[in-house]
Amino acid sequence: QLQLVESGGGLVQPGGSLRLSCAASGSTLDYYAIGWFRQAPGKEREGVGCISTSGSDTKYATSVKGRFTISRDNANNTVYLQMNSLKPEDTAIYYCAALNLKFCLLWGTSGRYPYWGQGTQVTVSS
Repeated sequence: QLQLVESGGGLVQPGGSLRLSCAASGSTLDYYAIGWFRQAPGKEREGVGCISTSGSDTKYATSVKGRFTISRDNANNTVYLQMNSLKPEDTAIYYCAALNLKFCLLWGTSGRYPYWGQGTQVTVSS
C-alpha cells in the first residue's frame, strides 16, 4: 500500500547543494526506516544512507559521510536527503526505499526494502 515518490533532482555544479524529497502516500511513513540508494550509469545500485523511524539513528556510506544529511518530517510523511559539496561522482539516479523496521539494520542491502520510489536524476557537472 505504501507508495514513495522522489523529487528535487536536477543539474548542479560541483561544490553545489541539492535537497531531495521522498514523499509517502497510502500509509504513514513513521512505521518505516527509510534508506536512500543511488545508481550511476554502468554501476550497480549502492546504499547512500538510512534513517530510523524517529530520526534518532542515521547511517551513511563513507563516500558521502560529512556531505550528505538525511532527515525526516513524519508529520508531513516526508524524508529528505540534503546533499552538499557535490562531486561529479555523485551523479546518479537517487531512490528512496522503505524498510519494515524501526532501525536501520543491514541498511545497505537493497533486497531488504519492499517499497521503492521511481527515482530522481542528479547530475553534477560543470
